Amino acid sequence: MSKVINTTQEKSIVIIATEGYLNKDLGEEIQSIAQSHIVKGSTIFLINLSRSNIVNSIGASILIELIEELQEINGQLVFCELTPIIEKTFKIMGLTKYCAVHATQDEAISALS
Repeated sequence: MSKVINTTQEKSIVIIATEGYLNKDLGEEIQSIAQSHIVKGSTIFLINLSRSNIVNSIGASILIELIEELQEINGQLVFCELTPIIEKTFKIMGLTKYCAVHATQDEAISALS
């Protein structure tokens, strides 16, 4: 089952942890959570994909929409703990040109702080 398993906030960073296939359903859940934080003023999002092992084009396109929205408000989307296949997919699709990727959540938080 694909779902967001945890959403926390550390400093000004909203951390969204996922589990399962990053497809349309999970992408829309991430987008919905991000939207609820954006309207409250959050602009920095970290998505931890350590428990997601595959992504499809629809899931990735939803992330691209989120990236574009965050760019309009000088926000930032960052990923951490990607599996090799997701990291390769993100590189091929060009997501890593607009988003940083970090090996661990702690490393990402340090880089964003």
